[in-house]
Amino acid sequence: MIFEICADSLDAVKLAEKYKVKRVELCSALSVGGLTPSIGLIEECCALGEVEVHVMIRHKEGNFVYSPEDIQIMENDIIAAAEAGAKGVVFGCLDSQNEVDIKQNKLLFKLAKSLDLEVTFHRAIDFCPDYSKSLEELIEIGFDRVLSSGQEGTAEKGISKLKAMTEQANGRIQIMAGSGVNEKNAKQIALSGVDALHFTIHHKTEQESDLGMGSESKMNEAKLKSIIKLFN
Repeated sequence: MIFEICADSLDAVKLAEKYKVKRVELCSALSVGGLTPSIGLIEECCALGEVEVHVMIRHKEGNFVYSPEDIQIMENDIIAAAEAGAKGVVFGCLDSQNEVDIKQNKLLFKLAKSLDLEVTFHRAIDFCPDYSKSLEELIEIGFDRVLSSGQEGTAEKGISKLKAMTEQANGRIQIMAGSGVNEKNAKQIALSGVDALHFTIHHKTEQESDLGMGSESKMNEAKLKSIIKLFN
């Protein structure tokens, strides 16, 4: 089983490296599903060299509907990620009906591939009204993989759709399960046939910082060790 860590810090990427995890999805703002991280963080994580760094390309929270100006920002961020040494990028563009926006995704996909990047379509697919149709569209565009919770709040609840997606994909695109993956359900989710498991290895401290600046994150090394052990 391939593991991908959803990371928002250099410490998380170092921990992934320590346990020889294949990939990290590098983000900021995990509390809103992940946003594009700073260029400094991307550079430092890529400099470690042992773990594939796949950068989230999503500069604003909320939905996945983007204006032409948004797309220009995303193009700039893809180029910057490639120059910083990233192995791949992660994005997903939908139209106002939450259907896959073919034109926008093709534009960003072609740019990423011209820079030798792998391309993952993120959990925007979980918002699509017809996941089967959307999956075929992503395969047609050429995406390397898609991250999904099976259109449920957690991957554990979405196992039946994850299984259906894996069967439909039939090796044409990688299916990666994410959202709520932990040491108690990872094995069960893996039985759906997915190609990879995606999960965080941090937890928020109870202590809020002064002046409303948020709470600190700490690494949960035990969680990572436990999940890896399940598959050894």
